[in-house]
Amino acid sequence: MASIFEPFRIKSVEPLTFTTREQRVQLLKEAKNNVFLIKAEHVLIDLLTDSGTSAMSAQQWAGMMVGDESYAGAKSYFRFQEKVHQITGFKNIIPTHQGRAAEKIIFTLLGGKGKTFVSNTFFDTTRGNIEFSGAEALDFLTEEGKIPHHIADFKGNIDTKALEEYIQKRGAENIPMCVMTITNNSGGGQPVSLQNIRETAAICKKYQILFFIDACRFAENAYFIKQREKGYENKSILEISQEIFSLADGCTMSAKKDALVNIGGFLAMNDDKLALESKNLLIITEGFPTYGGLAGRDLEAIAQGLEEVLDEEYLKYRIGSIQYMGEKLKAAGVPLILPTGGHAVYLDAKNFLPHIPASELPGIALTNALYIEGGIRGVEIGSLMFGKYDENGNHIAPPMELVRLAIPRRVYTQSHLDFVCDTAIKVYQQKENYKGYKITYESPLLRHFTAHMEAL
Repeated sequence: MASIFEPFRIKSVEPLTFTTREQRVQLLKEAKNNVFLIKAEHVLIDLLTDSGTSAMSAQQWAGMMVGDESYAGAKSYFRFQEKVHQITGFKNIIPTHQGRAAEKIIFTLLGGKGKTFVSNTFFDTTRGNIEFSGAEALDFLTEEGKIPHHIADFKGNIDTKALEEYIQKRGAENIPMCVMTITNNSGGGQPVSLQNIRETAAICKKYQILFFIDACRFAENAYFIKQREKGYENKSILEISQEIFSLADGCTMSAKKDALVNIGGFLAMNDDKLALESKNLLIITEGFPTYGGLAGRDLEAIAQGLEEVLDEEYLKYRIGSIQYMGEKLKAAGVPLILPTGGHAVYLDAKNFLPHIPASELPGIALTNALYIEGGIRGVEIGSLMFGKYDENGNHIAPPMELVRLAIPRRVYTQSHLDFVCDTAIKVYQQKENYKGYKITYESPLLRHFTAHMEAL
């Protein structure tokens, strides 16, 4: 396992808070066994999400000092607009305070009862916004993407054959949009190939279905394409990104990921009529179309972050950090999704804790064990996040039971990542000690954020 070389030096630091195992047992109990409800100050290594948790660069902080806070027509908006247009090519670029705000707008306009949205895999808030509109969200992940240990270059791909069969069965008029999530977050941070994006775009065009990119981690996906897809090894990350977006009708993005900022997002598209409707809804819910719920300084930071994320040395370090963790865990026999993708290591809770059935939430058992043993906060992506009930109230499990350890960008060093791996290995070596959980409270949508649980 090669050492990680961070392509930056540290200029400002923040102290960590240490707790004892006994304290963490009590803190978790007080949080109803849900790590979302634990105070951040009681977390040692916080891998709950890579969204909005990045460390910004000196150039980003400098840009914030010249942010134009004019209500309408601020110059910071036009710098932001220019950078997003350079990468995506879309005509209409609408800032929002984060990605789910962009999703709320587009799915409010296009969703509703009787509609179905399709994807390689929808993430939780995307699915939540679709279902809140009354519509249905269906995933068509390639079969190899459902097998954690299976090695393939692009396990985030959509199953184009299954997708087209469903369109013919359901009727294209009932499917407003297909969303390609890059990288495929719920599917293990796995990349999507340009060939698959191209084939999906052609299917959508054939049936006159809008094709959008969920672009949260577009640069990480572009890096995988450069490394793994024939014909792109000599292309720049910008050129690959531009080709990806050229195949789509629009995109949503949480800038809190690959734009390397703590807040922000955008909705972009070519359709002028849909853009006008989106801006009208934006004004009601977010703000004027040239600030969209953001301060001018935030727009400056996004523009600079979108420049920095295209740097191949940064992406080599970023993807290499995840690969380093994956190799260390694999060598110790820890079950995880392979090959490692971008932004996170995904532990395979189903095989990590095989004695705990899906109905007893093995992902929660593993998430809580990592916190108790090491003060590490991850997130369950399994039966709590995506499980459902049948008409008789019986549990329906999703295809995989995962625990995501999402790595904030430019925040933790190799020694921090070694500690995370050592803790996961320790938990695996004493896996028989852990038991399942039952839900004692759940909300109707996005229940994992606020659920209360009790150890069995």
